[in-house]
Amino acid sequence: MTPNPALEPPRCYALVPCAGVGERAGVGGPKQYREIAGRSVVAHTLAALARVPRLAGTLVVVAPEDRVFEAHAPAVQTWVARVGGATRAASVLNGLQALAGRGARDDDWVLVHDAARCLLQPADVERLIAACEGDAVGGLLALPVADTLKREGAGPGEGRVSATVERRAMWQAQTPQMFRLGLLREALRAAGDTVTDEASAIEALGHAPRLVPGSLENFKLTWPADFSLAERLLRTR
Repeated sequence: MTPNPALEPPRCYALVPCAGVGERAGVGGPKQYREIAGRSVVAHTLAALARVPRLAGTLVVVAPEDRVFEAHAPAVQTWVARVGGATRAASVLNGLQALAGRGARDDDWVLVHDAARCLLQPADVERLIAACEGDAVGGLLALPVADTLKREGAGPGEGRVSATVERRAMWQAQTPQMFRLGLLREALRAAGDTVTDEASAIEALGHAPRLVPGSLENFKLTWPADFSLAERLLRTR
């Protein structure tokens, strides 16, 4: 008997945008290819995702001209799509199309994860899936903001505090961010290239993504000092 796709439960896929140039990291090239603790940043990231049993597959989106990804992640079994765009949103949207081409359905879940969050723990991903798979919208890993927030001034006030921002009910977004493929594709098409994460696009459609507590270690490598911290943490595991 031929299986009926409509009766199959939604699957979970990971999508890793990996087309950035790492301008703020100060590492002389794409930060996802910087080596720490014996392997590249993105190899650590993909190894963590590979340890999540619920994922049916992982798609990495790299730039069309990228010819070095395989050299930096030689032992990782993933799908690679050279359809990266000029922005994160464009890369993710193109990646969704590539996943659909591989058989992913509109009702399947897509977990978008930053290549530069290489300290991700598989248990955190499993917790996100468990929290969101029955949700009508989806959600994201995030952390409640613990520190006092300051807003910097503009013009003559640059480099000085202009205001203290109320931190109550404020959360710091992390990844993965988990949404249905069809809904996320619709949201990104409507939002354009200005959104900096998938949840923002979903919110712009009028939905409220679920907040799932993440981990302090799941930080995004952005500044030069982040790499030495990540290396110390990885070597202590």
